[in-house]
Amino acid sequence: MRRWIIAVLVELDVMVLALVAAVLSWRNSVRTLDFAPFGDAPEFTATRYVAPWQVLAAVLVAVAGVLAIDAAARLVRGIRGPARIGH
Repeated sequence: MRRWIIAVLVELDVMVLALVAAVLSWRNSVRTLDFAPFGDAPEFTATRYVAPWQVLAAVLVAVAGVLAIDAAARLVRGIRGPARIGH
């Protein structure tokens, strides 16, 4: 097996793991609180977003994007063959 095929497969695996971690991070960033009615105030639900988890999710999506671009470039380069100078 050629090295570029292994590199593409590893990058795709890491990309999928980064996307799964991004989804889990985003889900962890959303916190909801339910408040019971109090006096004249009605019952309501408050949603709070935890910024560090959202930043982590954004970074993981960016890393997955870079890995996808690199895997696509390696795949195209591997299929076309080595670049020739002067052609």
